[in-house]
Amino acid sequence: MPEPIGQLFMEQTRYRYLGASDQQKGLPQPPLELAAPEGATWIPLPDPARVVVPPLDLRQAIAGRQSVRRYAPLPLSPDELSYLLWCTQGVLEVGENRSYTRRTVPSAGAQHALETYLLINRVEGMTPGLYRFMALEHSLVVVDLAPDIAARMTAACLGQDMVQTCGVTLIWVAVPERMVWCYGQRGYRYLHLDAGHVCQNLYLAAESVKCGVCAIAAFSDQDLCAVLGIDGVKLFPIYLATVGKKLQVVR
Repeated sequence: MPEPIGQLFMEQTRYRYLGASDQQKGLPQPPLELAAPEGATWIPLPDPARVVVPPLDLRQAIAGRQSVRRYAPLPLSPDELSYLLWCTQGVLEVGENRSYTRRTVPSAGAQHALETYLLINRVEGMTPGLYRFMALEHSLVVVDLAPDIAARMTAACLGQDMVQTCGVTLIWVAVPERMVWCYGQRGYRYLHLDAGHVCQNLYLAAESVKCGVCAIAAFSDQDLCAVLGIDGVKLFPIYLATVGKKLQVVR
């Protein structure tokens, strides 16, 4: 009987099977961020340093954290969206010659090999649709504003209705080239670890703005790639999370 695929992956990404990485070979480093499409529409986000968030004790946030699948029919504010994106991929420092970024989440070798796509359903002043977060500029670019984008995203997530009833769904897309450049094939392990760091930051940060979060790992890879317009190899979805106002905040 063939060895199970997951077990085979763990076996063949052990150090004894790894050769020199591209970094060790002196090959060029991949870009820190995917370029925006030519002619893309840019939407600057509020400066996260100016966003005021009610203080929340960390222990209280950890104790209160739970997955929330039903949301109040209220929009997030642009300030809240900016804050949540900063908490999950915010850039604190850009290294000399754009050699690295230091961000609000840990990443293996500071590679930060994730891009954040957003399905916006309800954010004040923003047209519903698919966007991408440009972390270095702390802005959004428009990807797809088709009226059926939320329905297609929901179908790709195996019909989980919260994808289109939440305020925003965050979709983290892996850029394996960045991690593999540093760590070879073992870097694929670290992509999944990094996604976990990001999503946990989202869960905790959402508590301070009275939002709930639900992580999603069940989706059709091919269908979701088609919705996002990515190839599934050089870029592939690795994790999602819905965000919305908690029901108890309705007055």
